[in-house]
Amino acid sequence: MDSRLKICIVTGSRAEYGLLYWLLKDIAADPDLKLQIIATGMHLSPEFGLTYRQIEVDGFTIDAKVEMLLSADTPVAVTKSMGLGVIGFADALDRLAPDIIIVLGDRFEIFAAAQAAMVARIPLAHIHGGETSEGAYDEGIRHAISKMAQWHFVATEPYRQRVVQLGEAPQRVFNVGAPGLDHLSRTQLLTREELEQVLDMRLRQPLFVVTYHPVTLGMDSPEKAMKELIAGLRKFEDASIVFTYPNADSGGRALRQIINSFVAEDLQRIRAYTSLGQQRYLSLIRQADVIVGNSSSGLIEAPALKTATVNIGDRQKGRLKASSVIDASEHRTDIAKAIRHALSPEFRIQLLQTQSLYGCGDASASILRQLKAPLPTIQKSFFDIKHKY
Repeated sequence: MDSRLKICIVTGSRAEYGLLYWLLKDIAADPDLKLQIIATGMHLSPEFGLTYRQIEVDGFTIDAKVEMLLSADTPVAVTKSMGLGVIGFADALDRLAPDIIIVLGDRFEIFAAAQAAMVARIPLAHIHGGETSEGAYDEGIRHAISKMAQWHFVATEPYRQRVVQLGEAPQRVFNVGAPGLDHLSRTQLLTREELEQVLDMRLRQPLFVVTYHPVTLGMDSPEKAMKELIAGLRKFEDASIVFTYPNADSGGRALRQIINSFVAEDLQRIRAYTSLGQQRYLSLIRQADVIVGNSSSGLIEAPALKTATVNIGDRQKGRLKASSVIDASEHRTDIAKAIRHALSPEFRIQLLQTQSLYGCGDASASILRQLKAPLPTIQKSFFDIKHKY
């Protein structure tokens, strides 16, 4: 009989899998633990590159696949996808019977998994809780998952305090840093020449890496915001521009169409990719002059690599930002102005002093130590902070 502790990790997207990679490796290598993987969401979608295949190429076994992503990206379709996910996770968890489930972040796929785990009375560990992203409904999902979880692995001390403010007992909340930064000490990044070979693209200077996701709680349409972004990028006619496509959020398909039209204007200078993988993506961030858009990677990984970020709009509003991050509105003039500032000699000098706010690249080892401690009880008491408001 296998007496190892069964730890099940749920992953629904390329970005999230990349952040979990080294934790997966460390669990798989531990003789006292048995790794289980459930792939869901965008991993199983041809439109998003069937990225579950990369998980298998990396040497992992996928123990269950939960199909849940409908072909439409309307709010109704996303809501129905969540319902399908809960049903699928109920069956998968019943079959796998894990001792612990680990989820990361705030996406609707992960929300479905957390609901199923809660009802199945399986202890849940949540990574990257306590953060804010006021421009997306992910904000509410993240905090809801925190209330369903027994363990909390947060990326900074202010986020640890926020999870405690939600009523979670301090002894269950651990500041381990951002697991995505583990790649900076454990993954061999590509040189500029190697990147040009694998992308089959000459990387001129300046080099922009662009990721823009729909702002699901914004007043303006995502299409209008993307058109403003591209209008701002047009002011840099000599730049190489590499897009990564948006997630499967409401309005994401329309953004892909706008990106594709822009790329078609100059395939030598502009490219777009469904999935680059963590090694190529982080290598691009290291080589880039500016990261442009509203991805959390511009706030977490880019500062650690001392790369400038132009953070657009409100999607990441409320998150801690290093000195390398320049905020801009979703207007073409402000975007272009912020990029010019990021390229200025004065700002390039300032970049050298950038300090990471999200740890030092040892999150996976810290998480693993806690997972091997005695299991937390399912039942929790609400932790009251003794302050009057």
